[in-house]
Amino acid sequence: MDVKALQRQLRDFAAARDWQPYHTPKNLAMALMVEAAELLELFQWLTPEESRRLTIDAADRERVADEIADVLLYLLQLADHTGVDVEQAVLAKLAKNARKHPAVGGGEYK
Repeated sequence: MDVKALQRQLRDFAAARDWQPYHTPKNLAMALMVEAAELLELFQWLTPEESRRLTIDAADRERVADEIADVLLYLLQLADHTGVDVEQAVLAKLAKNARKHPAVGGGEYK
């Protein structure tokens, strides 16, 4: 995934529709939270097992994928509008998390 290319594509998409005046950091953060809530709504009140099964059915998985994409698109736009380099921020945060939560078992994710 080329983050910078996606951000350019999102800028072009917004510009073609004259949406730039509405894409302020505040508005993008609010839209991000709305989309995150829509993702959460798909899993609300499900048991852990039901939530795992939600991704087995193709139609349900597509709904989950759509909401995940919406969250990511708004997050990328917010980062773009605030000057945050997403790749750099993620790597820095992973390093902070590794220092804060050192590995104890050394096991791999299964």
